[in-house]
Amino acid sequence: MEAKPVGNRTCLYNAAQLDAVIENMAMQAAGFLVGKQRVMIVGILRRGAPLADMLYQKLLNNFKLDNLSRMNLQIKRYSDDLKLLHPETKLTENPEHVALDLNGITVVVVDDVMYRGHSMLRAIEYLAGKNADEIRTVVLVDRGASKLPVRCDIAGVRLDIAPGDIIECNVPPYETDFKIEVLQLNYPGGI
Repeated sequence: MEAKPVGNRTCLYNAAQLDAVIENMAMQAAGFLVGKQRVMIVGILRRGAPLADMLYQKLLNNFKLDNLSRMNLQIKRYSDDLKLLHPETKLTENPEHVALDLNGITVVVVDDVMYRGHSMLRAIEYLAGKNADEIRTVVLVDRGASKLPVRCDIAGVRLDIAPGDIIECNVPPYETDFKIEVLQLNYPGGI
């Protein structure tokens, strides 16, 4: 496990609460997926992928949607502590996806946090270029701070926090416990 930034953490949602949130997200998603011929659940790596797996399982088990498939996209702009890693949002295409044709497929893109909207917009552009019939967006947490023309069709929770604070989605297998925390950074000398 990677080292986490230092600061004051407050747990906002624990695993039991998040299971109910994911259940509600699946119920909302089922509402617009019932009757679709083919559906692909796309997770944005890293934490969007296991969240997409959770959503996929809930849709399969609880709503009997059996027309589902799964894939992941590797998109990176920020590190977990919101340090800019790439000035332009970077999507690394899996060689298996080069010839991907999503014609006739409804795509549901899943990520952990909607922050500025860069990662989600890059995913939408990529999937639209692969001829997806319809693209829906799902995030566990919407910070309400998107700067780009991207919206969430489904947000598990909306958290309006101070701009300098960080939402940490702890999602197995990347962390031990499934939870959402807010991190208030400790700055040398205070702010």
